[in-house]
Amino acid sequence: MRRIGLCAIGIAMLVSIGLLTVEQGYADENDRATKCTLATLKGRYLFAGSGTILPPAFGVKEPSVSTSAGYHIFRGDGTGTDYVTFLLNGIIVPVTSPTPVMYTLNSDCTGTYTVVNGPTFDIFVSPNGEELAVIATDPGHALAEGPNRRVALR
Repeated sequence: MRRIGLCAIGIAMLVSIGLLTVEQGYADENDRATKCTLATLKGRYLFAGSGTILPPAFGVKEPSVSTSAGYHIFRGDGTGTDYVTFLLNGIIVPVTSPTPVMYTLNSDCTGTYTVVNGPTFDIFVSPNGEELAVIATDPGHALAEGPNRRVALR
């Protein structure tokens, strides 16, 4: 019986010493190592969303429901194109497709996305570039989308 007690004490000491040698980790440790660049966003990303347009944005006279679907193509250099179908109060609004876009991306994976001659959005990108979330930042445009997933590298 005494031998079992000594063995248990020995095992407990080894485990305790082992725990003392483990390096302390931090929740955001992986985020510090990952840096986003323009090249993080590259490829085709599907999107769909709905929101509300408030006067006088986009020329509406009363609050209006908007829906859109399509895909973004990001080239990895701050430019891209959108292919989109846009409805306002259930009526298709003609949108030229492809539509040129520009984006910025900070090292912390936040950035902006602008449709040329159109709305602007804030974007939040996963460190591996596989997904992004989008929120409209123009006055009168209440819309959030995401996550938009990369479905192809081109």
